[in-house]
Amino acid sequence: MVFIKLFISIFSIIQFSSTSFSDTGNRSIHNFSISKKILSKIHEEHPITFYCQCRYDVKKPNWKSCGYIPKKDKKRASRIEWEHILPASHFGVNFNTWKKGHPKCKNKKGKNYKGRKCTEKINIKYRKMQADLYNLQPVIGEVNGLRSNYQIALIKGEKRDFGECDIEIKNKKFEPSENIRGDIARTYMYMEINYPKYIQFNENIKKLITKWDEIDPVDKWECERSKKIEKYQGNFNNILKERCNKKLNDKLKFNKKESFVQNKEELDKVLKKNIKLNNNKGFFKGKGSKDALK
Repeated sequence: MVFIKLFISIFSIIQFSSTSFSDTGNRSIHNFSISKKILSKIHEEHPITFYCQCRYDVKKPNWKSCGYIPKKDKKRASRIEWEHILPASHFGVNFNTWKKGHPKCKNKKGKNYKGRKCTEKINIKYRKMQADLYNLQPVIGEVNGLRSNYQIALIKGEKRDFGECDIEIKNKKFEPSENIRGDIARTYMYMEINYPKYIQFNENIKKLITKWDEIDPVDKWECERSKKIEKYQGNFNNILKERCNKKLNDKLKFNKKESFVQNKEELDKVLKKNIKLNNNKGFFKGKGSKDALK
């Protein structure tokens, strides 16, 4: 009887743990359109496109601010779009409805359809993943279109197809600029940890994002943005929370050390001054000294 109770207790703990870890990620937003409205508000204080670092006003990018030159689609290059850093197809394809469709996925003519449209209609988990704010960034529409769902990679050469915008797209691969590689890596890590049933990267991608995370650490906006998203979405970004806390602690340690050094320097100055005064004639030497009354 005791053994049975113990077994039930252990099973309950395991079951609870499993539920806790599997029920992560976006908890409250089920609609991609709502995500875009929320992010538009969040980014009002940081209106800069993710890939090309262009400033933008509401929905229109300022090409001159970053030296952007449209490659072929000026109309789409004139608007801001919200890009899935980890393309939606990379996790959507792991839902049955993406490949096989569903009986409820029929158009007005009664023809069956599948893919993203069907998966979005049928599966609430996919809708939450698609709407996850941590995986969305503002980009120039043309770049979003040409990046497509291509996987990140390192590409030989530095060919520029968009003026001064430091990105390369070649052979269905996408190379971002060095200053955002860490941001992308940590987004990939977050998505894999929070949606393990649908996202599993191969070893090459894991090595790449591990390296990018190391060489391009978190910055101020990345951490601030994460805090703002947490308030809307209901879950914190476990990857960014760890990195941002470490950066804050390192900064505090540095400030304490710098303060100590500054205080030590001030103390040394005082000591040197006192030593100099001690050597001057007329300095008070103590009771009974002839110099005491001078």
